[in-house]
Amino acid sequence: MSLLRAFEASARHQSFTAAADELSLTQSAVSRQIRALEELLGSDLFVREKQTVRLTLAGEAYAQEIRAALKRISSATLGFRANPQGGTLNIAILPTFGTRWLAPRLPGFIAENPGITINLTTRLAPFDFQSETVDAAIHFGAPEWPGAELDFLMKETVIPACSRALRAEYGFKTAVDLLKAPLLHLESRPDAWERWFAAMGIAVDEVHGMLVDQFALAAQAAISGLGVALLPRFLIENELERGDLVEAMPGAAGGGADGAMESAEHYYLAWPQSRESYPPLKAFRAWIGTAAKNTP
Repeated sequence: MSLLRAFEASARHQSFTAAADELSLTQSAVSRQIRALEELLGSDLFVREKQTVRLTLAGEAYAQEIRAALKRISSATLGFRANPQGGTLNIAILPTFGTRWLAPRLPGFIAENPGITINLTTRLAPFDFQSETVDAAIHFGAPEWPGAELDFLMKETVIPACSRALRAEYGFKTAVDLLKAPLLHLESRPDAWERWFAAMGIAVDEVHGMLVDQFALAAQAAISGLGVALLPRFLIENELERGDLVEAMPGAAGGGADGAMESAEHYYLAWPQSRESYPPLKAFRAWIGTAAKNTP
């Protein structure tokens, strides 16, 4: 471990001297550790030129792997020290789903499992579990995630939503009326409006409008009167109750009575097979499955 720490610091600083300062060692001690690691590996990790060093191509690739491994070890150690009796669960969440659906319900899980510490991090797209210090992730899309297992959580229904003033301005009566108004698009669902119009029986070639990268921003833009957003109903319940957002076309003909459409994609909990028997994850899987079933 000491050899790997010396190598990671030297690779990051591109300097044995800077690494020595960080590790409270002498420069010669770090140099000896790097040489010992190179002898162990049977290959040079650094090119030594006068008073400078730089990574070889193989050294650069090795440094990335070692840095990720040390990060996982550090995270595991901190988690154990923070909660040695229960365990730590690192979960990657979708931003709006995490803040509006998961976070308000997490106190229930913690009350049932007081020994488990939950850490949340945001991820917008599937990733390689092997290179991340994450035990599970919330996934929206098709039931596909390379190298991972999936539990179905829930379906999703989207509705066109806007400000009360915008609805009054345009007086939406049917789905085709929405084409007259500015439409808000989500980066992760670039063809959502095309699919919605198709579900309403309306053929459109291309729908233009403002592009945003998260549901929370799309909702705020709609509240501000910038356009009509296609939003999951269960994620905007508070805005609808307060009247900040309204259904753009309540009682419209075609499709759902209010233009509601069930998304083709669903929400899932994904996790690497290597964590299948990890007790905190098993407890979380059981809990979130029940919570999702109880969501209207």
